[in-house]
Amino acid sequence: MKTALVVDDSRATRILLGKILRELGYEVLEAANGREALAAVAQARPALQLVLADWYMPELDGVEMIKQLRANPRNNGIKVLMVTSECDLNQITTALLAGANEYVMKPFTREIVEEKLQLVGIRSECCG
Repeated sequence: MKTALVVDDSRATRILLGKILRELGYEVLEAANGREALAAVAQARPALQLVLADWYMPELDGVEMIKQLRANPRNNGIKVLMVTSECDLNQITTALLAGANEYVMKPFTREIVEEKLQLVGIRSECCG
């Protein structure tokens, strides 16, 4: 089964993204900050296919987490979507330069998440 990791300090956002991803056929792991996320990535690899990460989190923010994730070549196959309320072009550029594959702005819908997954080359096995 495909595995995705949702990284957000908001439990509500983790629940919402988790629901969408489960409906798309993923096993979903959760982390509340970047440090937890890096530990989860190390444990879940190689099954982990996708990380959806918030920008602002305690301990280690999303951009720094992505940089550390990308610093390890074993993580090169993992697709990363930054999911945040930041909509400034400079912020989007910063996330992409850090190693995010795509950018999802909050609030989001299931359709937006699916569209971004398709843009990074991930197709859902159910529902389209």
